[in-house]
Amino acid sequence: MDGSARLDAIDRVLARDGWAERPLAVLDLDAFDANLAELARRADGTPLRVASKSLRVRALLERALTHPGYRGVLAYTLPEALWLVGHGIEDLVVAYPTAERAALRRLVGDPSALAAVTLMVDEVAQLELILDATSDVRGGALPIRVALELDVSYAPLPGVRFGAHRSPVHTPEHARALAQEIVRRPGLELVGLMAYEGHIAGVADAARTPYGAAVRTMKTLSRPDIAARRAEAVAAVREVADLEFVNGGGTGSIESTGAGGAVTEIAAGSGLIGPGLFDHYRDFRPRPALHLGFSVVRRPGPGIATLLGGGWIASGVPGEDRLPTIAHPAGLSYAPQEAAGEVQTPVVGAAADDLRVGGTVWLRHAKAGEPAEHVATYVLISGDEVVAAVPTYRGEGAAFL
Repeated sequence: MDGSARLDAIDRVLARDGWAERPLAVLDLDAFDANLAELARRADGTPLRVASKSLRVRALLERALTHPGYRGVLAYTLPEALWLVGHGIEDLVVAYPTAERAALRRLVGDPSALAAVTLMVDEVAQLELILDATSDVRGGALPIRVALELDVSYAPLPGVRFGAHRSPVHTPEHARALAQEIVRRPGLELVGLMAYEGHIAGVADAARTPYGAAVRTMKTLSRPDIAARRAEAVAAVREVADLEFVNGGGTGSIESTGAGGAVTEIAAGSGLIGPGLFDHYRDFRPRPALHLGFSVVRRPGPGIATLLGGGWIASGVPGEDRLPTIAHPAGLSYAPQEAAGEVQTPVVGAAADDLRVGGTVWLRHAKAGEPAEHVATYVLISGDEVVAAVPTYRGEGAAFL
């Protein structure tokens, strides 16, 4: 069943079962489960750690973790990780450094959290902050588990750089020096290393344009550099401390990350949802699982209809690729003077003449997890049945960023 036919079927299921209010977020479990299996197949036996930022729905995290190819959660804040520990998740790595002193104190005061949560660090100042924030509550607590992050951005020439600005740890020597700083502090235990190649995993490369060709070339050239530096850094750090895990990659780099040899687990999350940005990847296009329905509320003139809302813009460098994809009905585009707006979104095209007030236009967000910040509930559909309505983090009253 193609995407348009599937959304027609979803419309019928929702109408039959009385789901009339919009906006509405619908999660196609059949697509989600297919993506779950496909990511595990691509990993070829390397465990996948679920990136919670790409889901932000506990029920979906728990569903992913029941699959034998998945192990643990890659959280995005320490308060989120503590909250998930409180709901029974036992293996969490916080992907970003933390400066939340109150959360650090809560971590030290909870033995189950101390055993379950690993913090990310990339400089000595972070170590000092962690220890200072917890100095008066540590007592005889277990050491705080930490992982260091290695930067694997690609810099082939002076002044030329590809990749996110993340860690200042660029070389195996930097990694060894930071590892030594960690192990000489008795309140900390070094257990892992992370090296995320965002310029491969998170950059679209399917465009048949000079830019698309340049991206593909950059990825091809940077993969050997990443594999070599990561392997050297892991070897250097293992001279200082045993490592329980080496984390790398993302949905867009599963094969190349796993082929490097040094990685023991791969992060993945966006590929379970199949957001709009993945329509522009060459090697892997997940099935679209999350659909966002918005009501038609106006008919300003021929060939134009207006939605209430719709402007859920993705984070990152502003551009058309950060707009939601208009998924259904076919034949619609944004009005160029307005695009997607917070309170109204005009859509134009021949298909607009067939829309009526109260009808639904289906969008797909450019990113996987951000829609969960806008709605309290995801409606889960399998086949032609609504099987559950589950809360997002926001629906549970939890807001972490």
